[in-house]
Amino acid sequence: MIIRSKAPLRLGLAGGGTDVSPYSDLYGGAILNATINMFAYTTLEPTDDGKMVFESPDRKLREEYDSAECVDTDGFFVLHKGVYNRIVRQFTHQPLSFRIASYVDVPPGSGLGTSSTLVVSILGAFVEWLKLPLGEYDIARLAYEIERVDLGMSGGKQDQYAATFGGFNFMEFNKENVIVNPLRIRNRYADELAHNLVLYYTDTSHVSAEIIEEQQKNVRAKNSQSIEAMHKLKEQAVQMKEALLRGNIDRIGEILDFGWRYKKQMASSITNPRIDGIYNAAKEAGASGGKISGAGGGGFMFFYCPGVTRYAVVEALQRFGGKAKRYEFVNEGLKTWTM
Repeated sequence: MIIRSKAPLRLGLAGGGTDVSPYSDLYGGAILNATINMFAYTTLEPTDDGKMVFESPDRKLREEYDSAECVDTDGFFVLHKGVYNRIVRQFTHQPLSFRIASYVDVPPGSGLGTSSTLVVSILGAFVEWLKLPLGEYDIARLAYEIERVDLGMSGGKQDQYAATFGGFNFMEFNKENVIVNPLRIRNRYADELAHNLVLYYTDTSHVSAEIIEEQQKNVRAKNSQSIEAMHKLKEQAVQMKEALLRGNIDRIGEILDFGWRYKKQMASSITNPRIDGIYNAAKEAGASGGKISGAGGGGFMFFYCPGVTRYAVVEALQRFGGKAKRYEFVNEGLKTWTM
């Protein structure tokens, strides 16, 4: 028997950072994101040899352990082990024997929610194998707890919910709840957005935890500039929702540019001279706005390019050594199946 799962990566279109505590606990957060056809994949094979094997075929990494109720979360497979430990502690109450392999379509630190999406994919494989009675909200919440509470990794809440639910979603966050509002975006609006929104990999990565910790520190210290910037980003999420639902697609560049001005004020390490250079070059070539994807500091950026300006923008960005990536939006979230 082979169990497989896949979960989609996401573009955080607006409101990024307002899903992070303590801001979301104190003021409430709002984010608009959409999933794309890049995925985190997991394959799980139950075994009866008393072993646990973790593999990453693309990186040629492998770790093997004797089956146990808990495995130390060190080495290369921290996320996998975190999921396993929670599954045993909360559901099976006994060791499991299996082989598990995973793969993600983009490198770590890309800003597309890779770590959280991988957690959702791994968790989905265990849910499929053990037939656990968990719905979408349950899986997303459990993935969040594994990553943020069990493993102590800094970050927000949007990625786990985006990967689990899929599609275009307007998400609301407070101390107690996450509410996912699926948006019924007309196909032609989504197609126009995908055509005009250039996704560009800067060929660098970032450590999101460090940026998020600085952002959290600013909120705790009541840094007025940082908090006001997050208020503006929450407004940006509402503006983005209205533009998408009404089909005012060419307003999206302006909305992205508005958000980028305030996002840079949340933490000093969100941007750097190279990122600023890329952003300015894209605008000079015809983009009306854009942003860095994820926490900042590196990874993917995207730019709204009205009309046929995408071709000039892609050409202008070639000198920075990165690469524009084609993609499409997808409506399905986590998928699992057994063979």
